[in-house]
Amino acid sequence: MFKARAAGLVALLFAMTKPAFADPPRDIDALVNRAMQLSGVPGMAAATVENGQVTLARGYGSRRLGGADPVDADTIFEIGSVSKAFTAAALAVLVDRVQINWDDPVIDHIPGFQMYDSWVTREITVLDLLVHRSGLGLGEGDLLFFPRTTLTREEAVRRLRYLRPATSFRYRYAYDNVLYVAAGQLIEDVSGHPWEEFVRDNLFVPAGMRTATSSLAAWRATVNRAWLHGRRNGPIIGTGDQRPLDTGAPGEYGSEVSTPVAPAGGIAASANDMARWVQIQLAGGAIPGGSARLFSEASSQAMWRPVVNIPISLYPGAVARATPQFLSYALGWEISDYRGHRIVSHSGAAAGSLSLVVLIPDLDVGFVILQNSEDTEARLALQYELLDHYLQQPEYDWAGAWSAVARAQRQAAVEAVRSATTKRAAVGPSLPLGRYAGDYVDAWYGAMSITQAEGRLVMDFKHSPGMIGDLEHWQYDTFRVTWRDPLAEPAYVTFALGPDAKVERISMRAASPIADFSWDYQDLDFRPASK
Repeated sequence: MFKARAAGLVALLFAMTKPAFADPPRDIDALVNRAMQLSGVPGMAAATVENGQVTLARGYGSRRLGGADPVDADTIFEIGSVSKAFTAAALAVLVDRVQINWDDPVIDHIPGFQMYDSWVTREITVLDLLVHRSGLGLGEGDLLFFPRTTLTREEAVRRLRYLRPATSFRYRYAYDNVLYVAAGQLIEDVSGHPWEEFVRDNLFVPAGMRTATSSLAAWRATVNRAWLHGRRNGPIIGTGDQRPLDTGAPGEYGSEVSTPVAPAGGIAASANDMARWVQIQLAGGAIPGGSARLFSEASSQAMWRPVVNIPISLYPGAVARATPQFLSYALGWEISDYRGHRIVSHSGAAAGSLSLVVLIPDLDVGFVILQNSEDTEARLALQYELLDHYLQQPEYDWAGAWSAVARAQRQAAVEAVRSATTKRAAVGPSLPLGRYAGDYVDAWYGAMSITQAEGRLVMDFKHSPGMIGDLEHWQYDTFRVTWRDPLAEPAYVTFALGPDAKVERISMRAASPIADFSWDYQDLDFRPASK
């Protein structure tokens, strides 16, 4: 009798303390609008899933700054690196079909695959492509396809052999995109279908993601799509006024531009699409409304299993309470904690847009945040507002806190650039401008040229359409390049001269201290093409 009563009391207490998930926060609209107002984000979309049901799928603001067309639940956004979970899921489909195994050596599936080190070439596995422990540096190789490229996916993978490792194989975590490109090539080589077709036919269509696409042309041709926005008229990229970054014209940069990076970050999807994705993830691969599965329960568990630890730094100031106690990377997902609960998540960033998917498996809850600008504070504010809601935490002004942190970081970066400008030495250059001109090559990137025109030097990254820039002398034999493509991050260009006063090599680094890591100029080592 006592045991029965005690059990009943425990059940009653659990029922009383268990959060009620009938709806997202009642003030969700006010939370989103305040985050948008503080950050200047033109448009956002959000979706929530609770106990297998979509409880919110809604748009806010406008698709384009100053435009009248509103964002709705079917507006498609570029989701950036949230795409990585789709590539992992595509590989999981092949695992379920017994066409590959996570522990297979990559060389068994990609003809001619080669890393810089021959031992790594033999040992690197399918799983290793997804977990950022290959030994490459942070973002190394991104300039092969970022912001645009004429290279094919196959050619980008072929050039992996020239990327020098920064650390030993499997020694530490360093986020990369280029090995997800290799994962996309592996899917094509195994299945016989390009990554784009395989993901469409085996993920989007069966999942019921009606408007999701991995085609750049299809995204640009879609009427109900979010435009890209960024800040490009301030002292450094990321500051100044919000403005659109594209014209929306299909083929704007020429039909020769390919998208080899799509397996790492090339999907566009709506809030409704992503709500379906969250339902499937929380259901361990089961598709809502039937008995079909996208991938097996075993594959679901494999994709969420932590593989490599990610170093943790205390978040600054007013957002320190968001710092996780543990953080690791699984297969296209980050695994962390918040207020005692396991969190499965991944953020995404593309030029002009941001995204986030967060899952709380213990509570059978997940949510999606999409926005059409690069201002991270809006996405972060809504992320922690929703986490606090579902985990029954006290109210906190996350929008104000993240806005303050973002402003401080941007201002510090602006001051650093201004300080460097005032401290530069009015010395040099050592040679007449024409002596710096020539054809140069980097082993992994390829061809670059410098020409003299109208009294100045012009740099041209041959495989990156739009990356043509004017060189302004900075100090000594260092110049600063400002690209004509507004998406491209300015950089310092340093010429190293030999004893014969000829250019022996060119090194580069981003001019801004807050430049995205994908601008991996520091990994380039240009040499005269004639040598």
